[in-house]
Amino acid sequence: MKKKLKFKIVTPERLVYENEIDQVTLPTMEGEITILPDHAPLIAVLKPGSAEVKIGKEELDLAVSGGLIEVKMNNVTVLADTAERAEEIDIKRAEEAREWAESILKEKVIPDYTTTALLERQLARIKVARKHLSRRRMTIEDQ
Repeated sequence: MKKKLKFKIVTPERLVYENEIDQVTLPTMEGEITILPDHAPLIAVLKPGSAEVKIGKEELDLAVSGGLIEVKMNNVTVLADTAERAEEIDIKRAEEAREWAESILKEKVIPDYTTTALLERQLARIKVARKHLSRRRMTIEDQ
């Protein structure tokens, strides 16, 4: 029997996803990492980006922002500031928030780290939502 990872991603508001999975790829401050069964224990800082969960041939995409990742004994726990499944993301609202953040950053001489973080979060949300829509279109066309 193939080994699995127990995976959980939570935010202060809710449990976003929990399941046994084959692997997960997460964005960290040191770069993107892929965690497979029997991974060495690890604590890492999560950065805004795309998290990709694989279960067999299925893939689940999530948009995540800052937080922490803990890996120990085939258990992966992600404590994220924010996390959304691809199908939960409203692309139009994310695009509007991105445009707003970009306009604020253009006007300021001194970098605004809150606005920069918001921009990174919106870019991650847009990337994940577009990837999800693209996959759905391919699946529908294949049928």
